Amino acid sequence: MQGTEANEGGHSNAAEAARRRMRRRFFGSLVLLGLLVGLMIGRLTAPEPVRLLGVEVVAGGVDLRLSGAPALREAYRDGSYAVLIEAQARGEQMRGQTRIDGQPANWRLQNTDEGLVLSLVAARPLRGRWRGGTGDGDWWLRVRAETARP
Repeated sequence: MQGTEANEGGHSNAAEAARRRMRRRFFGSLVLLGLLVGLMIGRLTAPEPVRLLGVEVVAGGVDLRLSGAPALREAYRDGSYAVLIEAQARGEQMRGQTRIDGQPANWRLQNTDEGLVLSLVAARPLRGRWRGGTGDGDWWLRVRAETARP
């Protein structure tokens, strides 16, 4: 006969094995539910990637209209001036021509792994600057360049 006393060192009965199995399933489902809720909250609170809304070519540079304020970084490579718009910014790849100090210069906007890159290239080395701000509900970026003086 079986008694109500604890089973010390003996074989476990079927009810105890079923209880352990149910306990593992319960805690496993809690972990899975917590993971799914955490992923949903992370998705809701993640910032939206910055999108390129428009490009306007002006004398001496290019004006970009963006959906939000991105992190920016500038670089000088072999006389060209480039601005990296970070935070996984995306937009349509474009290219065109402008005039810098009366001379023709080419600009190119391209997608990279780090974000969106605006490059200005001219026959002479360039020195550039950028300025950003909000206006008309969007964020704008004004990139200007001039030929570098020796």
